[in-house]
Amino acid sequence: MNLDQFTANWNYPTNIRQGLGRIRELTAVCQELKLRAPLLVTDPGLSQMSIVTNSVEDCRKAGLNCGIFSGITSNPTAQNVTDGVTALKRGQHDSVIAFGGGSALDAGKAIALMVGQTRPLWDFEDVADNWKRVNVESMVPVVAVPTTSGTGSEVGRASVILDQEHHRKRIIFHPKMLPTVVILDAELTVELPPNLTAATGMDALSHALEAYCAPFYHPMAEGIAVEAMRLIKMYLPRAFLNGNDLEARAQVMVASTMGATAFQRGLGGMHALAHPLGATYNSHHGLLNAILMPYILSANRSAIEQPIKRLARTLDLPNPGFESFFEWVLSLRSQLGIPHTLSEIGINADRAQELGAMAFNDPAAQGNPISFTAAQYTDIFIASVQGTET
Repeated sequence: MNLDQFTANWNYPTNIRQGLGRIRELTAVCQELKLRAPLLVTDPGLSQMSIVTNSVEDCRKAGLNCGIFSGITSNPTAQNVTDGVTALKRGQHDSVIAFGGGSALDAGKAIALMVGQTRPLWDFEDVADNWKRVNVESMVPVVAVPTTSGTGSEVGRASVILDQEHHRKRIIFHPKMLPTVVILDAELTVELPPNLTAATGMDALSHALEAYCAPFYHPMAEGIAVEAMRLIKMYLPRAFLNGNDLEARAQVMVASTMGATAFQRGLGGMHALAHPLGATYNSHHGLLNAILMPYILSANRSAIEQPIKRLARTLDLPNPGFESFFEWVLSLRSQLGIPHTLSEIGINADRAQELGAMAFNDPAAQGNPISFTAAQYTDIFIASVQGTET
């Protein structure tokens, strides 16, 4: 056995306050962190909802100069980040409350990073040691409040930002992008409609599954990934069927945070394809991962059959093995109303070779169990459009 493979550097998450109703602690959290003027970053839809307006009002009643910025698209862009930085500086804010789904969390963290930088955003893309270029002293702290259960961006050290000029998503990374405090309050998710409950929940599953299958040594992440998938199996269908099932909502929210914690071990082909597809077609990231899941599983089968068998046993699937796990994924997608092919959401194979090349070059591809070529990613993409196995 080569013991060198057991050498690794590990970083695990932040201060998390989990429980129903804990959004009411937001003001106290800001005061404990000595934040005087937070900028609440959210999306346009949430900005008018009571869960946001009440939080802003509570902060202001406590004497905090709390502003609000909602100029964010569903796939946040560099311009969204620039506009957010302008709003933060104009209001003389000293921190960010990133409040919402993955778009708001990613945008909020990027705004907090960029507020004092002199270099452009793309100079901090997660390539080589670009993160060392960051002027850390100029960053401002982030309090993260997720309102969906999928991305897990609240425990991430990166933001996924759309490069509109080149039609691709880029990962902006720095270790200190990790929020200082996270509030996990499942009551904030009860208004999430069933289709978004399904898509975000499947995104959480994709994180845990790809982390579990990644070919790197990180047993803590592997264990967390397994428990995240067990919780999703038990509770996501319940949350989908009854949005007011607070136990199910809370368990899926925790599973989402766990999945994002686990993918420090790596992601894989699902995300390698979902990133360029989202950038090209402006499609929902979680939905893309959900559709791609069985096609990536099938393509990776030769490398993951044994770990998937162990996983199937843990999930208490009948006749545990790759086939039973694969059938469970198909069944879960059907239960949640997830389309079986990309063509069902308006994506065709016209740009297959281009998208295959983009997937090959995506950073997530490094964690795939098999090092697929661009041509192989093209084939997987075509299969997911047509509904055929690779």
